[in-house]
Amino acid sequence: MGYLLALDQGTTSSRAIIFNHHAKLIAAHQIEIAQSHPQDGWVEQDPMEIWSTSLSCLQQVLKKSQLSATHVTALGITNQRETTIVWDKVTGLPIYPAIVWQDRRTATMCLEPRLQDQASLIQQKTGLILDPYFSATKVAWLLKNVPSAKTRAQQGQLLFGTVDSYLLWHLTKGLKHCTDATNASRTMLFNLETQDWDDELLKLFEIPRQMLPTILNSADNFGVVAKDFFQAEIPIGAMIGDQQAALIGQGCVKPGESKVTFGTGAFLLVNTGDQLIRSKHKLLTTVAYKIHDEVMYGLEGSIFSAGIIMKWLRDELKIIHNVADSEALARQIDDTGNVYLVPAFTGLGAPYWSPQARGALVGLKLDTGVAQIVRASLEAVVYQTKDLLSCIAQDGVKKIMTLRVDGGMAVNHWLLQFLADMLNIPIERPKMVESSAWGCAFLAGLQANIFNNLKQVKALSPAASHFNVSMDTKVREKFYQGWKQAIQNVIAFSD
Repeated sequence: MGYLLALDQGTTSSRAIIFNHHAKLIAAHQIEIAQSHPQDGWVEQDPMEIWSTSLSCLQQVLKKSQLSATHVTALGITNQRETTIVWDKVTGLPIYPAIVWQDRRTATMCLEPRLQDQASLIQQKTGLILDPYFSATKVAWLLKNVPSAKTRAQQGQLLFGTVDSYLLWHLTKGLKHCTDATNASRTMLFNLETQDWDDELLKLFEIPRQMLPTILNSADNFGVVAKDFFQAEIPIGAMIGDQQAALIGQGCVKPGESKVTFGTGAFLLVNTGDQLIRSKHKLLTTVAYKIHDEVMYGLEGSIFSAGIIMKWLRDELKIIHNVADSEALARQIDDTGNVYLVPAFTGLGAPYWSPQARGALVGLKLDTGVAQIVRASLEAVVYQTKDLLSCIAQDGVKKIMTLRVDGGMAVNHWLLQFLADMLNIPIERPKMVESSAWGCAFLAGLQANIFNNLKQVKALSPAASHFNVSMDTKVREKFYQGWKQAIQNVIAFSD
């Protein structure tokens, strides 16, 4: 039988992974990509680097596996969401760098009365909070600030897409300009009830409809990779946002099942089935996946800084040599001595939604050392996750009994034990933590009729490691109250 190929284009790297039909990882290739920060709160990437590294990863993973394109049954694409690219419809060249999901440049735009007056309408239609995080204000900024962009867009010369659409356009040599419902649901231009672009929102943000991609199912016919790239065409059978892909890869396909991915950011997503739950506690209602025109929804909490904190400790502070050092340092001490890191490097996401907030390290004393700072950095990821879990419970979702984890930070055993202790629920980690890549590969296999239904993914994604609760309740509450105080101080300072 053939193999399944996944292209996982993330915030800090592009990756390609080949799986067999039993979820065994055959080969992988990864290339880091750069970010630039031209101004405070601005985060940009080179779209051509995103494309070139993605293509190179696909080429190299086939080489590593000693397979050819003819051995590949189907390709699935998963991607960093909300990151916004506008490009020339003919040449494929971007008109400006990609504006990354972390970017805060449109914070002031979101405060404009004309948008604030429509904030509740935006949330009602899209399930999203009016915030710079999402694509709509990024596109509006590009059309306003790039010379002649608005005119060219109105004349049908420019295309907009999130990273999935951009990669698809290049892989098919401009034949396909599509996205899937999960990525569309993160733009703040997509109506959850009509499952289509919303004309009222397009008018509000002054975005021409002809720029936007066609919306398909998450498993669908997305065309084929042009023969020129691999000497044979490869069917593209799936496109899905990385967090939704991880939900599927983790086998969370029943209502109430949930996962948290610790990547550059951290994303807690619970499957709510066909129930569209509108959060009253500043979480996001999103499309979990759409298959055979049947929509399943999710409730999500988005944390902007998780793995990026480790990168900051390594590359900027230079107090760790590699990310693995963090676990050993955290184990050296019993607690941080009431030191807390609030990692609001690019503002705060759910449930605070404070785009102007910036990070702080509080509670420092003369005996505070590297171990305390590193452990506080790991703890910050857990405390933010606890914030989200509390909001999910308040929104009426049935109590989460176990939480599945994946992503780069999920290899840290100390982190997962602290997570179990602070959340007061068992944590499960699969044998293979490449859940996003496997999720989109599975969907590509589903489209290719290798798999019959989503139930099969659960059998292929068993938990391999379990972390059970061992912390005293009073200790848990003491740690968490210190966090709540620290984060409120940061928000008050930013205000």
